[in-house]
Amino acid sequence: MNESLRILRRNWLIVLSATLAGLLLGGAVSVLVKPTYTSSTQLFVAIQSSGSVQELQQGNTFSQARVQSYVKTVRTPVVLAPAIDSLGLGISASQLAERVTASTELNTVLINISVSDTSPVQAAATASAVADSLIKAIDTLEKPKTGGTSPVSLSVITPAQAPSSPSAPNTRLNLMLGLLLGLAAGVAIAVLRSTLDYRIRGEADLRRVTEAPLLGAISFDQNAAGQPLLTQAPAQSPRAESFRQLRTNLNFANVSGQAKTVLVTSSLPGEGKSTTATNLAIALAQSGQTVCLVDADLRRPMVNEYLGLDRNAGLTTALVGNADVADLLQPWGDDQMYVLTSGQIPPNPSELLGSVQMRQIVERLEQIFDAIVIDAPPLLPVTDAAVLSQQVGGVVLVVGSQSVKQQDLEKSLAALKMVEANVLGVVLNRLPLKGADAYSYSYYSSDSAAAGEVRSRDNRTIGNRSTSRSSVDPQPEEYRGSEFQDPARDASFFPAPRNRAE
Repeated sequence: MNESLRILRRNWLIVLSATLAGLLLGGAVSVLVKPTYTSSTQLFVAIQSSGSVQELQQGNTFSQARVQSYVKTVRTPVVLAPAIDSLGLGISASQLAERVTASTELNTVLINISVSDTSPVQAAATASAVADSLIKAIDTLEKPKTGGTSPVSLSVITPAQAPSSPSAPNTRLNLMLGLLLGLAAGVAIAVLRSTLDYRIRGEADLRRVTEAPLLGAISFDQNAAGQPLLTQAPAQSPRAESFRQLRTNLNFANVSGQAKTVLVTSSLPGEGKSTTATNLAIALAQSGQTVCLVDADLRRPMVNEYLGLDRNAGLTTALVGNADVADLLQPWGDDQMYVLTSGQIPPNPSELLGSVQMRQIVERLEQIFDAIVIDAPPLLPVTDAAVLSQQVGGVVLVVGSQSVKQQDLEKSLAALKMVEANVLGVVLNRLPLKGADAYSYSYYSSDSAAAGEVRSRDNRTIGNRSTSRSSVDPQPEEYRGSEFQDPARDASFFPAPRNRAE
């Protein structure tokens, strides 16, 4: 039942559109179909006898038995041909028979004749002509061959009249049928669409793939494209509260404290893993912890652009031994948060991230900071994140709502399981604000949110420059191939590690 309601809530627009289309179709049929008028007449069958009561009763039984035959006779050429001749109609008996209906009620001697025509006057005239022709035909058929009068007489008891309103089309019936058919079609399309749609839209879809803890659910914010940072959002906004909730849930998921270094990744580019890692680090620093944010996305680094920092010297500089990691840390913000940018982009990122030097850097940072957040490349296009997951205490997988399919998420989890990574949980990103998959609650008044917006406008310039961007984590060209290649870069500047991890 809940799943059915969720499908309808997701596809309510399709159901509504199909219902309205069916309603319009029913109305169009009623308007386009030429009106048809039906005129009826009724005849009484009598036995011409003046005998005793018993004879009258036998005659009545006889007439009831004969009535069924008279009804069948109405649509035969014997009755219809004379009616056509009397009216001068230019049609055949079989064509007229399609417009004539005859019936009788059980245990009666009444015959009902109805004729349909596009003209109400013509319908009445034809019904009268058919009734008169039937009377004459039965009189002829029932007349004894030895002579004499027919024992059966038919007489008109309800003359045919020209109808004032058409019998078809039935506008009300057509509208009701169109409404029901449109509604049924809309529901069928909604069910089919949901059956064929394998995208992760909300927690219900996530649970079909994994039972991993849901660490956070971040609603879609149209302002996040230009202002992606937590410090740029109102302090009491749902977006800011979502990252604080993520921080709290992560502490519970890591209650043993073994996962001091957390790697943030996703299945595909464009799911928001870089903004999630950055804002998670900011939220941890705001709680009073000393935090180091490491940009380990050595194919398309984004952290430096979000925070307005220089990335010419960073992680790759430390990995090749050109500088000590302590000299490469850049402070950011008013809290105890430091950033290790990616450095120059190397041609061999997987080898560098899986090296002994990378393990040593992580161990050294763990001795200095309370928490280390690492932004890693997505799992499916390249192997960097899977390699790096062996160097950290835990992995947080970001799932972009409506952008990743269930099979992609299954492959990502399988890749992490293969390297025996410690998956702390999942973060659902860009959930809709309303609808079946909404995951947003607000406890604050509109006045409080407005005050938060004023404060955020005064703090839009972060770090060394403004962090405005046209999009958040779009799909990069660097991830489209299985191996990163850039011949313009000097590979000799990034020698292979001396001792690569086995």
